[in-house]
Amino acid sequence: MKRLALDTSSLACTVALRIGDTLFERHEEQAREHTRLLMPMIRAVLEEAGVTLTDLDAIVLGNGPGSFIGMRIAASVSQGLAYGAGLKIIPVSSLAAVAAELMDKSDVNLVAVAQDAHLQEVYLGLYERGADDLPRAICDERLQDQGVIDELSRRAGKSTLAAGQGWQRYPKLFAANDAWLAGQSDVLYPRAEYLLKLSALSTAVEPHDIQPAYLRHKVAEKPVRQES
Repeated sequence: MKRLALDTSSLACTVALRIGDTLFERHEEQAREHTRLLMPMIRAVLEEAGVTLTDLDAIVLGNGPGSFIGMRIAASVSQGLAYGAGLKIIPVSSLAAVAAELMDKSDVNLVAVAQDAHLQEVYLGLYERGADDLPRAICDERLQDQGVIDELSRRAGKSTLAAGQGWQRYPKLFAANDAWLAGQSDVLYPRAEYLLKLSALSTAVEPHDIQPAYLRHKVAEKPVRQES
């Protein structure tokens, strides 16, 4: 397997290249620097591995949900690279990548991933460990307010671990669901290494068929002011 993965849907700008069993990776967490960082990081892992884009099997895209601008950066770059090298793109959930890292580093079986969606909401994904130790979605990824998460409230005990920066951004969300959460992990952002692992579960598409998981389509629309 020769796949290049990239994700800029969050504060993290992350790139990884797998050639067989060898992983080459670059990962930085810097706000508003993705445009400057991404292409040099891609060139660095390709040079370190001694390959070119045309040697690859596919490009793996962290497809969100997440930052609108960040997702557009990664989608545009992956499409440009794929068109130029004649490759397909494998879209992978950026939220699931966070869950995959947590499951790889612990024995947790249920993970709730929340990333800041602004407007007092998070992008929410709920996952359980599959037989292959990779996360499987319990429900569709969605926007979630700071109230009770219905799927968690129906589970007995503190069986789910929280991951992602959204829990820190909105402490009220954790408080509202504290009865079902075992705690908060320190895994906050997706890493490209785990996009590569999850790519085995996804289908490759042509570059023009990529559709970033925006979830909130009216991203530029301000909330309506309520009359008092």
